[in-house]
Amino acid sequence: MRTIGEIIANGRKNKGLSQSNLADLLQREGFSLTYKAISKWEKNDTEPSVTVFMALCRILDIKNIYEAYYEVNPDDPLSSLSEEGKSKALDYINLLHMSGMYEKHECKIIPFIRTIDIYENAVSAGKGNLLVDGPEETYDVPSDIIPKEASFGVMIRGNSMEPLYEDGQIAWVHHQETLENGETGIFSLNGESYIKKLQDDTEGVFLVSLNPAYPKIQIKETDRLDTIGKVVGKCDKETIKRY
Repeated sequence: MRTIGEIIANGRKNKGLSQSNLADLLQREGFSLTYKAISKWEKNDTEPSVTVFMALCRILDIKNIYEAYYEVNPDDPLSSLSEEGKSKALDYINLLHMSGMYEKHECKIIPFIRTIDIYENAVSAGKGNLLVDGPEETYDVPSDIIPKEASFGVMIRGNSMEPLYEDGQIAWVHHQETLENGETGIFSLNGESYIKKLQDDTEGVFLVSLNPAYPKIQIKETDRLDTIGKVVGKCDKETIKRY
């Protein structure tokens, strides 16, 4: 049997997240805590509340809590299979769905379709790229994969915001002209557009990458910095293509 600390630590490392990254994600879920709390959980010095633990499971893609504790869930026929075995079983399940012969005869819930613009000129998670007046495409997308507050989407290029935002993904953005310290947004710096985390404190104003290989970009008095919006979510481009 694994401890809660082991479950959190394994899930975090499997997602490629640092303790600080995980704390940031939990803060977006409305939980006010720091990496120190996560460190205590992983050491089993303390335990998260049930509400926080469920949020952790959602962020870390822990879908089978019983299996996470005991490694094998006797009520789940996939639990004792290897990853290859699980993949083959899921392929067969998909074939059953595609056949249409084994679906439940119930009314299917069709997600509400939302129309939203996605800018094709990618914002940079690297050296910067022009976004303003760039080409855009309008997509009809199920609303359950777009945050309600999103105004538009932008393509991401580069790896400076990994592991949270990856090259080729779509960032959902809420249009607003100001951000709070520590929030991630889309910025135009001297005409070049970036996806970065804002640092605005006694040290000055900086655009910060999550990837430690990239240095902070200091904003000077002679620079023109405009906030385009706040990043409120993300999805893979392939997800959009499937609809």
